[in-house]
Amino acid sequence: MTDKGDDALNPVASTGGAGGPFAPIADFGFLSDCETTALVAPSGSVEWMCLPRIDSPSVFGSILDRDAGFFRLGPAGVEVPAAQRYIPGTMVMETTWWTHGGWLVVTDALLMGPWHHEDERSHTHRRAPTDYDADHVLLRMVRCVNGQVQVRLDCMPVFDYGLVPADWEHTGDGYHEATARGNDVTLRLTSDMNIGFEGPLATARTLLKQGESRFVALSWSEHAPPRAYEEALERMIWTIHHWQHWLDRGDFPDHPWRSHLQRSALTLKGLTYAPTGAVVAAPTTSLPETAGGDRNWDYRFTWIRDSTMALWAFYTLGYDWEANDFFYFITDVAEAADGRLQIMYGVDGRAELPEITLDHLSGYDGARPVRIGNAAYMQTQHDVWGAIIGSIYLFVRKRDRLDDRLWTIVIKQVEDALVNWRKPDHGMWEVRGEPRHFTSSKVFCWVAASRGAELARIRGDAGRAERWQEAADEIQADVLANAVDERGVFTAHYDTTALDASALLIPLLGFLPPEDKRVRETVLAIAEELSEDDLVLRYRPSEIDDGFASDEGAFTICSFWLVSSFVMIGELERAKSLCQKLLSFASPLQLYAEEIDPHTGRHLGNFPQAFTHLSLINAVIQVIRAEQRERTTPFT
Repeated sequence: MTDKGDDALNPVASTGGAGGPFAPIADFGFLSDCETTALVAPSGSVEWMCLPRIDSPSVFGSILDRDAGFFRLGPAGVEVPAAQRYIPGTMVMETTWWTHGGWLVVTDALLMGPWHHEDERSHTHRRAPTDYDADHVLLRMVRCVNGQVQVRLDCMPVFDYGLVPADWEHTGDGYHEATARGNDVTLRLTSDMNIGFEGPLATARTLLKQGESRFVALSWSEHAPPRAYEEALERMIWTIHHWQHWLDRGDFPDHPWRSHLQRSALTLKGLTYAPTGAVVAAPTTSLPETAGGDRNWDYRFTWIRDSTMALWAFYTLGYDWEANDFFYFITDVAEAADGRLQIMYGVDGRAELPEITLDHLSGYDGARPVRIGNAAYMQTQHDVWGAIIGSIYLFVRKRDRLDDRLWTIVIKQVEDALVNWRKPDHGMWEVRGEPRHFTSSKVFCWVAASRGAELARIRGDAGRAERWQEAADEIQADVLANAVDERGVFTAHYDTTALDASALLIPLLGFLPPEDKRVRETVLAIAEELSEDDLVLRYRPSEIDDGFASDEGAFTICSFWLVSSFVMIGELERAKSLCQKLLSFASPLQLYAEEIDPHTGRHLGNFPQAFTHLSLINAVIQVIRAEQRERTTPFT
């Protein structure tokens, strides 16, 4: 939206709600009820929220265009808060404000409640229901803790990614409830403040004195929002306790880095779509990987390649239920594929994810195009077979059972890997250049054959175990013959000397033992030649044809892979030093985007990023376990 018009006639600009500069990506807070999510800017404005679920069109989209909708609650005339934090152990956020008249605290949450569907079935849940459920309510509470503060509420949804402005009307008695409809969503705004309208903007203002509180609830389902402050407080406390009880189920080491593990666990839970168990890569679309650039993608989908690492993280931290739910989502789509397994799926398991650009949106800080959908779903990527077989292998080892359904999936996916491993593909980074013989793709095909052989032995199928192991040995020999340069370093793909950080997966996946000289040389080469200020790039775009001319930041997942690799090759001090540096780059709320600019520390890409938090868990646990081994090893 390029023609902003006169600020005096523009509710966004006149309120200051989302008319100012774009906030740094790392400064957003992340809320979730495990069915939808929201990003809250430091100004107190909800700038990204899709309804009714995480991959629906946005109703608040000002993170991608200042006119695409926002929802602010905070002090009038003050944009910068004194502090922001999560209430410990929760997905409930507190923002504290100082004004010349007093101090104000705003508490935000997507409410959780008890299971709602006692008399009828949910139309979305495929996984077993738990004792709790999303309330489909964004609750915002404001409290004056000292002095007196003028408070302003501004809610301006714009449906369908900023195309359809809200048309508000009062409902009920008085001025405490309003509704707006658009794009098959009905929004209900409920508050103990008096709500009025300024065109598409619903607004309220009140003077709060010390000890006074107010609330506003935005709801979008048949479930009733709170009608009074006392009820709002009760439901907020229920939500706080829910998250704290959930976190208490986990197994976290007593270590200074424990808070990072806990925040990563909460973030991964928040990125889980509860009805199916799918874990989305990120809750956003088109946050740029290069400032002002065109590497802008929709990540509101689930990637098969994330599955093994997600299962390992959930199992390691004691969240078997979440691991199993995601596992069954993966096996559901594998079973439904009945042929070609895609690299990614919608959170409901849908296969088609057509990519289009939204040219009416100006993009985050001018980064265009804004994309929805992701054409990568049509790419050929050979890592999918290794990812799903690796996931089944983890699950079977945890459960000590390989039933007929899983065995049928194993046979199909291993055989697909063996038919295709000799062919080029687009690689795990989904490059949009020409297909290549990517090293990581071959390694994942080896995982499919090698883990498949182990599963065949568990199943008692000696014939397949022998044949698949022979295939694994053949793949390994091919990689060692074609993907190692004359220095003894693994390259990005055959017929190149360029490096790729995905080679760090070679020891992590067990392709070669960490004692192998080629593994050590590869890890050290990536640390020295593919890093900037210690942070690891995926590859250098000048050396790999990925279809784009622009540069990108350091991929945080790759830097955490380097931490894990350092541990495995015996470089514990380097691992601890790099891990400490990476943890220092966390956002103020301990969240991570996909990339970090190694020179400025600025976060880039979609936010928060599941893959980054998964690799953080892996790396931190590796370092902690290595420290424990070091302390318990007797002196010789």
